[in-house]
Amino acid sequence: MLHFENDYNKGAHPVLLEALVASNQEGLSGYGTDKYTQSAIEKIRLATNCPHAQVTFFAGGTQTNQILISSMLASYEGVIAADTGHISTHEAGAIEFSGHKVLTLPHHEGKITASEVDNFIKDFYADANHAHMVHPGMVYISHPTEYGTLYSKSEMEDLSQVCRQHNIPLFLDGARLGYGLAARDTDLDLQAIAELTDVFYIGGTKLGALLGEALVFTKNNQPKNFVSIVKHHGALLAKGRLIGVQFDRLFTDDLYLELGRHAISMAEQLTQILEDKGFQFYFKSPTNQQFVIVKNEELPKLTEAGIVYSFWEKYDNNQSIIRFATSWSTSQEDIDELRKIL
Repeated sequence: MLHFENDYNKGAHPVLLEALVASNQEGLSGYGTDKYTQSAIEKIRLATNCPHAQVTFFAGGTQTNQILISSMLASYEGVIAADTGHISTHEAGAIEFSGHKVLTLPHHEGKITASEVDNFIKDFYADANHAHMVHPGMVYISHPTEYGTLYSKSEMEDLSQVCRQHNIPLFLDGARLGYGLAARDTDLDLQAIAELTDVFYIGGTKLGALLGEALVFTKNNQPKNFVSIVKHHGALLAKGRLIGVQFDRLFTDDLYLELGRHAISMAEQLTQILEDKGFQFYFKSPTNQQFVIVKNEELPKLTEAGIVYSFWEKYDNNQSIIRFATSWSTSQEDIDELRKIL
């Protein structure tokens, strides 16, 4: 089987496993107070050029999104997101389960614009009935987006400015951030993200870690007693070392970016193969996810050939959009075999 259905179909990068094994017999304090977790925090502060950053580690993305959003919003507030945003579509209503509505805006290749966010908030407060409605209390974006697209630095600056004007936080979901940072034509780096957002997270689960995401508050704005909030949600790992050890290694010798660059290199070959074989792109992505339109009758042939892809959405009555994703674990042999089969 050739696995292109997602970027977390393998366990963990060997270097991270080696780090876990090497530290396995050490007696360490719990709940993220160990030396590896503290070292990882300092390395993230250095990489983001944000020495006052407050960093907390979580096991997975949905857990991170729900706890962060629910802890920063007032009970009457909701979060603005693209209608295709991860919290809007693929988190099973986790945000709504916490008591907060996702306020959706139309997407533009997965992104939302500062002007539309600005107009949404202004229209809300211009409505005489707004006291009876869910208040916009945060803006959520992901980078890359659900379609693998990227925000430019100027787009981020505009979103950041709108959020400042309306005194609400800008939150960036970085589940696949390493692939965005490694894209060839991006002008957005970790330092700019830390400067322009109020909080973001660095995804590890999809970037070679066994598990783990690093949530970074950039403006000394971590909610009061945040550790207690995390534990209240059942998300505080006693063996916090499991994530700390991995992030300490990911942020040593630029491993995090190295893994992202590898996936981008594989994705560029994948894109060329799909193009050469006549696949129609929904639109091309500069990152590790590629979305193509395929006739429904052709889908069983891909499965029978041993190619594992991800169904994304219905295109029309006769065609579907499917996703091919490369990752830190995609090999040149995988790419060559895909070319041969197709």
